[in-house]
Amino acid sequence: MDALVDVIQNHIEYAPVIIFGVLLLAGFNIPVSEDGMLFIAASLAIKNPEILTDLFLAVYLGSYCSDLICYGLGRLLGPNILQIRFFAGMIRQDKIDKIHDYYQRYGILTLIFGRFIPFGVRNGLFLTAGLGKMSAIKFACSDLFACTISTLSFFSLYYHFGTAVIEYVMEFNIVIFILALSVVGYVYLRKGKH
Repeated sequence: MDALVDVIQNHIEYAPVIIFGVLLLAGFNIPVSEDGMLFIAASLAIKNPEILTDLFLAVYLGSYCSDLICYGLGRLLGPNILQIRFFAGMIRQDKIDKIHDYYQRYGILTLIFGRFIPFGVRNGLFLTAGLGKMSAIKFACSDLFACTISTLSFFSLYYHFGTAVIEYVMEFNIVIFILALSVVGYVYLRKGKH
């Protein structure tokens, strides 16, 4: 990550393009931290206020387009994606079924909360939405709303508070992750009783 930051800082005029491009890789499940890119973009915006808007748009559109790519992979490749070694370890059929059930029950809330859950959960949600044949328009609109909330929130926090807020954001993400696991556990246990 440090090497990427150095490249971006040394070529600040291309920073928005680099950030956008790197985020697109995340859509193909290349391990790129969206949170890291948000922090880098906000940090660069502090030092280079003349490109603040460009940096925000790069990270926002990069995140959104990345989600669409991941959804598209699931939608276009369907269950065959699970035969590809790179994707096979990421998600199993039972997880696809569970997440699909959450989409059916909670709709947009699944995406909103899912965007705040780290540890690779985001891409699993987007891939599963595609695999579950969620309507492309419904996904695009729901994710646009969810992406707007999360990107604007984190970019603003990082821009205004810098590194001082990172620990709090990490703790918040862990709390959201634990809450999500608790809900999954609760739903699973309830299903077992019926």
